[in-house]
Amino acid sequence: MAILMGEFHLHITSTIGLLLAVCLAAGVLADFVHLPKVTAFLLVGLLVGPSALDWVPTEHVELFEPLLKLAMALVLFNLGCEFTFSKVRRVAAHCMALSIAEITATAVLVSIGLILFGCSGSMALLLGCLAVATAPATTILVLKEFRSEGPVTESTGFMVAMNNFACIILFEFAFLAIGWSQGTLQVSFSSQMLSVLLNVGGSMGLGIVGGLVVSYGCGFLNMKRWLVLLVAAVTFLLGVDESFEIPYMLSFLMMGVTVANTSDYKQKIVDELDHLSGLLAVLFFVAHGTELDAGAFIAAGKLGIVYIAFRIVGKWLGVYVAAKATRQPPEVRNWGGSCLFAQAGAAIALSTIAVNRNPELGKPIQDIILGSVVLFEIIGPLFIRHSLIQTGEVPLAQAIHHTSRTPLEQLREVVDRFRAAVNGTAPAAAVIGKVKVSDLLRKTKGIHQSADFDQVVAHIEHSHDNTYPVVDDRMRVVGVIRYPLLSDVLFDHSAAKLVRAEDLVSDIDSCLHEDDPAARAFELFQGETDDCIPVVQRASPHELLGVVRRSDVMHALITQRRKSK
Repeated sequence: MAILMGEFHLHITSTIGLLLAVCLAAGVLADFVHLPKVTAFLLVGLLVGPSALDWVPTEHVELFEPLLKLAMALVLFNLGCEFTFSKVRRVAAHCMALSIAEITATAVLVSIGLILFGCSGSMALLLGCLAVATAPATTILVLKEFRSEGPVTESTGFMVAMNNFACIILFEFAFLAIGWSQGTLQVSFSSQMLSVLLNVGGSMGLGIVGGLVVSYGCGFLNMKRWLVLLVAAVTFLLGVDESFEIPYMLSFLMMGVTVANTSDYKQKIVDELDHLSGLLAVLFFVAHGTELDAGAFIAAGKLGIVYIAFRIVGKWLGVYVAAKATRQPPEVRNWGGSCLFAQAGAAIALSTIAVNRNPELGKPIQDIILGSVVLFEIIGPLFIRHSLIQTGEVPLAQAIHHTSRTPLEQLREVVDRFRAAVNGTAPAAAVIGKVKVSDLLRKTKGIHQSADFDQVVAHIEHSHDNTYPVVDDRMRVVGVIRYPLLSDVLFDHSAAKLVRAEDLVSDIDSCLHEDDPAARAFELFQGETDDCIPVVQRASPHELLGVVRRSDVMHALITQRRKSK
């Protein structure tokens, strides 16, 4: 009745379904256009939010706040689990100088730059502190998406943790210094400093206690009960932090560090949370995207542009100079800083605190942060992806786009499976006795054995197969390249220039001929895992004619059985 009267309002559960659905579409599109999924989720959130289509009610997004904080908490817990004490000592030995230089350069350059362009000293100081923060959820989830490994990935994780820790500390002490210089402190300087230290120490202490509870519980509970324990511990700890108004990010970072150093099941615990954190992360980014205000970016004006420019320069230059001075690898020197541009949660939360404490000072700070976040959250993942690919820390499967079938082929497979289910068990090969290999042939020229690495990648990106015939000058098959065997191989650009297709080939057991019955193809597929088999001329020199796909053979089986009834 309400719909007929024009009073239909989208229920919050439908809003969640809508956001997840548009994220699913955005993720597929991101694969095609080589875009990090995090950026795609943010952009689609911006599209369906108030800044564009306005499909999502603002009050619904506000109700998501506990879930979004839970998603951030899980990401930080995951990050903390990477830092065993032995790894911290090893990574800190070469990353601490990078982190200190980057934090200092960013805070100083942003503060000075803003002052030079007419910003007050107090406002410039606070913005300089906020500029240090790097979005942990955005950065870490992009690293996980691309399954990167190497010195840049390792240093990025460490510097993200240090950035957010330093940002909270610097912000609190900057506000304390401003209040002391302006004579607005309601309590003594020493009492206020003690309060700040208690908040930070209390947050970290709660994280340690939470980590010990998780480690102890997972040690004797059945693994089937771990997820309940983990969600209970994380949500309870998050609520305690919120009740006492202490920084929850430090709690969950320390919780992860504690688990990493007190449990033998650290990796299993992380794996157990991955399914939940993955779903919440999708909701986190699309909901976060709806909150991005394109108008705020324009409203930030000249000071917003100055903040953005000097923050980018500070992060890149700080890492570059420190890496060069400490003789770090060229990859870290050139690309480490560009992995730290993303900014969101911590800076937004602290700018809100600034407004609550001092509206006159905090409101313009919040406007600049909200405006710059629109840009940083979109370009941040793009810079991370580009940096990881340039350093060669991304597995081949993550660096290129490859699908095993087209949407139409997937639709055909669904229909075939339905027909098989209706008809009973899968038909025997004898049903397609009259079908020839030539009827199922898909023509391809294969990959020439002298093709370089870039040409091999280009062929894979434009193919829906997982097995690629490699031919010589006379079009004879010399072997195949199997995508699954490549997908976990790390590569770097210097080595890739030396690799040829012939270096990547695997032997094949058999080939087909045009006049072979399709039943022969069926028999061969029964004994191997390849998704297609090369078809060659029967006469010498046995030139490659094309391939027969497993899916085409199965489709022929289903179709012929239906016709025979």
